[in-house]
Amino acid sequence: MAKGEILITRHGKPAGVPIGFDSEDDWFDYRLENDPVFLQRIASARESPRSGRGTKLDHSKVEPMDGCGVVVPIGTHAAVGGPHDGPTPGDIPCAALAACQDSTMRLVANLLGVELTSLEVSVIATVDVRGAMAVGPGVPVGFQTMTCNICFKARVGTPPELLEKLKLAAERCCIVQQTLKSPPPVKTTFITSGPAQ
Repeated sequence: MAKGEILITRHGKPAGVPIGFDSEDDWFDYRLENDPVFLQRIASARESPRSGRGTKLDHSKVEPMDGCGVVVPIGTHAAVGGPHDGPTPGDIPCAALAACQDSTMRLVANLLGVELTSLEVSVIATVDVRGAMAVGPGVPVGFQTMTCNICFKARVGTPPELLEKLKLAAERCCIVQQTLKSPPPVKTTFITSGPAQ
């Protein structure tokens, strides 16, 4: 089979060349970057605060635990019109899952008498932001997938069956992971105050 570029013609004249995608993510990014409705919504979201209309999307702050004294600045993702200069709301559940899985691995390892020599947890989530921007009725709001990768090493000589118990129990006992897998009902209450004086 011959290799080379495929040329698309229109009325006998060159009109284009097909673009190859290395992954489904690349294909999704291409569609998102070329969706006129989505691009218009993003442009509008960015322009409103600049022109004195709407609410600025720059930053908010979250105190993860009342009275802890730690405040986390929260940015807004560029894909929905923000400056993307800090952790975004979508990064928080990923960080919560990674932190919970890390501490659960350590706790369960101690209970089983397994000495961990290294542990690293990372979480990757995918989302189609068109759902959050109300572009297309069939696009859901929220993460489509979440992947939790746990890379660890135990002391040489640890029995393999003990490592299997560790993996099973660490996944089963991770509160955030189990909450994400079987989410509870969430009740939202909006409290409005009167007009500013």
